[in-house]
Amino acid sequence: MDADPPTERRISLHGEWSSRFAFILAVAGSAVGLGNVWKFPYIAGENGGGAFVLFYLLCVSLIGLPIMMAEILIGRRGRRNPVATMGLIGDEESGTSKWAIVGIVGIGAGILILSYYSVIAGWAFAYVWKGISGSFSGLDADAVGTLFGGLAGSALATGTWHTVFMVMTVAVVAKGVERGLEKAVRVLMPALIALLFVLLGYSMVAGDFAGAVEFMFAPRFSELTRDGALIALGHAFFTLSVGMGAVMAYGAYLPDEHSIGKTSMAIVAADTGIAMLAGLVIFPIVFANGLDPATGPGLVFQSLPLAFGQMPGGQIVAGGFFLLLTFAAWTSAISLMEPGVAWLIETLRVGRLVAAWALGLSIWLLGFLSVFSFNVLSDVTFLRGTFFDNLDYLTANIMLPLGGLAIVVFAGWIMSQNSTADEIDPGAGSSYRAWRFLARYIAPIAVILIFLNAIGLF
Repeated sequence: MDADPPTERRISLHGEWSSRFAFILAVAGSAVGLGNVWKFPYIAGENGGGAFVLFYLLCVSLIGLPIMMAEILIGRRGRRNPVATMGLIGDEESGTSKWAIVGIVGIGAGILILSYYSVIAGWAFAYVWKGISGSFSGLDADAVGTLFGGLAGSALATGTWHTVFMVMTVAVVAKGVERGLEKAVRVLMPALIALLFVLLGYSMVAGDFAGAVEFMFAPRFSELTRDGALIALGHAFFTLSVGMGAVMAYGAYLPDEHSIGKTSMAIVAADTGIAMLAGLVIFPIVFANGLDPATGPGLVFQSLPLAFGQMPGGQIVAGGFFLLLTFAAWTSAISLMEPGVAWLIETLRVGRLVAAWALGLSIWLLGFLSVFSFNVLSDVTFLRGTFFDNLDYLTANIMLPLGGLAIVVFAGWIMSQNSTADEIDPGAGSSYRAWRFLARYIAPIAVILIFLNAIGLF
């Protein structure tokens, strides 16, 4: 249907971003997380480097960008928490509020993800102090493995750092949009980027920078397998934090005068640029120390500390690197909490302080299932493995693809052209038509492929 847009625009109940730049920082902060600094370098290493990176960039442009634009426009259209927004707009556009289930799934995914994300972020924060104190100095591979095993294997140590990180996250969200979220990202994002460039300078001087550039950007298409292409497709989708309500919640606070298209492109460029920079920080160190770029998830917590321990100035570099990782995780964690907090405020009519600490306490308690997965409950396995393994699989492979698919189908097929064009830019012309084509056809097919691959049917 091609219903006319509402004559009166809704007003956000939680305030607005003070500027387009603040919104870009916030959503880029949501997107830039452990996936950029921890996951992207090792999956690029596992899948041949340059060809994988090139295909990943193509996927980000054709799939990640239109889905992000869809989620932002829905958020700004509804100006409420993701559950209320999907219900309101679903009722307006199709006569049913049952689309609210998409918001429920998104908020649920964000809560589950943060419960184990906080555990990994806690390890990164613990490694800041280990790096600065020289704990990595002179260690061999076995000793580095023992060091990490001692951290993850201790319920007390892992639980303590999980607690510290959750308190840091709740403290920001409890202060609201402008005094909390915006103020935090205005400090954390520039600090993160500054740390990246400092570490990049070090890698250029002390590492094998030429080898890293060749590895990352020289396409070796023979090394890009079908599985590697699907991993690139999946990471392009997940790296932007779409499908979990965070971008929708942030979009609800975006002033009407700001272009969704231009803003989304700036966010995607920032997210992708930081992932590339992270690779150019990590791989020169990897190659200079004879490490394997295809090490996998242990690249950051085991291989790199081994290298830091042998390098001149390694203590400072190690501390800076894990501080960077902590900042990246913190900005993402803030966005994972916000949709649930907004829902509690609007549904239960409680204050933001109460909502933030109540939800934070629930997530913190849930997080101990992941904490114990590495120690006291490590022998308790079912379905995909430990509690941690199952939470990771459920959210990344089931909930997020289904949420992202529902969002892009809703924006592309359920919402009218008048409504979507009104949010993106009524005068956008060809750029709007390009978004609509990608949102209606290319992105949904890609997400379906991601989902089928994740559950083993493709």
